[in-house]
Amino acid sequence: MLIGERIRAIREAKKLSQGDIEQRTGLIRCYTSRVENGHTVPSLETLEKFAQGFDVPLYQLFYEGMEPPHLLNVKGVNDAHASAWGTSRKEMNYWKTFCRLVTRMPESKRRLLISIAQKMAGR
Repeated sequence: MLIGERIRAIREAKKLSQGDIEQRTGLIRCYTSRVENGHTVPSLETLEKFAQGFDVPLYQLFYEGMEPPHLLNVKGVNDAHASAWGTSRKEMNYWKTFCRLVTRMPESKRRLLISIAQKMAGR
């Protein structure tokens, strides 16, 4: 399912109009319409606004199941710690800042960052 279709399905399931979404998120109606019809691809920050407006966790915009998806088993990471990371307001603010800064990076530096992260994850 495309992200626009998923956003429309959640909005209709919650019986919200595009006007309601505009009031809750600050995103204008025509933008919501463009996203729902597949004419625009929203950024991560915009997806966070949609999730907050729908009062759902961000993963539900991508995942159709009733339960959260299973966490991947990552070497060296405690499962209890992995599921708890990102749940505090402070950690969410770090993540938002990180995403904003990465989108402003030149492509060459973004590739370097991804390369470093892949090498670190391979350990």
